[in-house]
This record gives sequence, C-alpha cells and structure tokens, in this order.
Amino acid sequence: MVLKKSVTLPDGTRIPALGQGTWVMGEDSTLQQQEITALKLGIEHGLTLIDTAEMYGNGGAEIVVGKAIKGIRDKVFIVSKVLPINASFQKTILACNHSLKRLQIDCLDMYLLHWRGVVPLTETFDAMQTLVEQGKIKRWGVSNFDIKDLNEVESYVDHHQIMTNQILYNLSRRGIEFDLLPWCRQKGLPCMAYSPIERGSILSHQSLIDIAHKHNATPAQIALAWVLRTDDIIAIPKASSSEHVIDNIKSLDIKLTSEDLALLDKSFPEPKHKIPLEMH
Repeated sequence: MVLKKSVTLPDGTRIPALGQGTWVMGEDSTLQQQEITALKLGIEHGLTLIDTAEMYGNGGAEIVVGKAIKGIRDKVFIVSKVLPINASFQKTILACNHSLKRLQIDCLDMYLLHWRGVVPLTETFDAMQTLVEQGKIKRWGVSNFDIKDLNEVESYVDHHQIMTNQILYNLSRRGIEFDLLPWCRQKGLPCMAYSPIERGSILSHQSLIDIAHKHNATPAQIALAWVLRTDDIIAIPKASSSEHVIDNIKSLDIKLTSEDLALLDKSFPEPKHKIPLEMH
C-alpha cells in the first residue's frame, strides 16, 4: 500500500506519519480480541507503524501486538521502549529480549529509552549499540528528552544515530515549539507525538467543533490533522476499536486552511517562552 503521508528517518527509512499507539492495551483480557482486530485493521489501511512499550499493561500490550502481527511481520514497523529502571547495560539487553519474546519477533525496528532515569546515558546507549550489533534492534532513539538532554546526547554519540525523540505533543501541549522542535528540525531529527488528541480532553473546545463542522469531520480528526500538518512529525494515537481506527485514518485527508490554523493558534496559543518538557 502506498503511504498517504510518510516521514523520513535520519537513516533514510520512510515510515508512516500516522501510526498506532498501544497505551493501556493488554490490561483487560476481555478486550484483547477487539484490540487485535483494531490493530490488524489499521495495518491493512497503511498504519503499519506500531508503538508499544514494556511498561504498557506490564508487557500485555506487547503480547497483543505480537498476536496482531503474527504472519505479517515484514509489513510492520515495530517500536518498543525500555523503562529507565531497566536502562543499565545488562538490564537493557535483558529487557529487549523479553520484549522480543512477548512480541514473538526476532528484531525490533526501533527501541527507545522511555524517559531519562538515573542510569548514565552512555551505559544505555552502549547497550543500544550492542543490540544493533546483535541484530536484536535495527535502530534506536529516545523518548521524553528535552533540549538539554539532547545536547548531552550529542556529546556522547553522533546525532544521526538517534532516529527519533518521542514526546507529548498536541494542541494543548505546544511547549516544544519554542526551542525543542526547532532544535530537532535543525538536526533532522523527527519527533513522534504521543497523546496527539490529549486523551480526548480538548475535543469539546468550540474552535475544534467549528472547524470539524466545516470539514465534515470530527474534532478528533481535526486535532490529529493539526499534529500531522508538517512533514517531520509522526503521530501515534491509540485506537482500540475498529471505528476509532477508521476515524484516525480519515484525518490524513484533511487539509487545514490558513484560516483554520489561525483560529487554532488563537484558541491554543503557541508558547512565547521556554516551557519545561511535559509528560504523561
């Protein structure tokens, strides 16, 4: 399937700009089949980037993803994340092996440090490079890193070794636009936006409702289209139902006008000063 919209990683790999998140999946066994069906539907419609983590459902989300991609491993791009408490050299290797086992695959397409903890970054990065050499991961990156963290990263490794910075970004969380996003753009580092619709809490805002009406869309689709408005942001909304998956896909066809963007800027102002990186 030809991607409607893609983002190019620093190593030249093109991945879908719209992927599938799995936060809170794998927590309720009665929902497992629904979650698997939703993920499969997304893959069939080109949402072949799937983001998960050992933390989600205490490994349960990875198990769900593993079942959803069974027999179609070559069609998907799988991202998982290691917790800071497991980020020492040996524990990172072990955590990756556990994730691969739950996912029932031999190699991750990308592995991220979920957020920064007390383990020295050099130790985690050495483990990442070792996993690449072992063929357990193809590439790696970071998550929830602010500009100060990324500057430190650059003192240890070439920035082209890091493939993405996964961060909280949506209409109500625009802090990264002040300095972090420009820094990433200057370095050619794509950002991966989680919670792109702020878990639904912004969708009752009148400006989103008005613009949605104009485009014959939903407020969620407008919020998602806004995150996807540039060519270097990847969005990974969770969709645990088939209906939700189709709604997300339709956001790719929405082209927000300059008037739409101006109204959203007025309703959700861009930052005028440095804001510490926000996390969920």
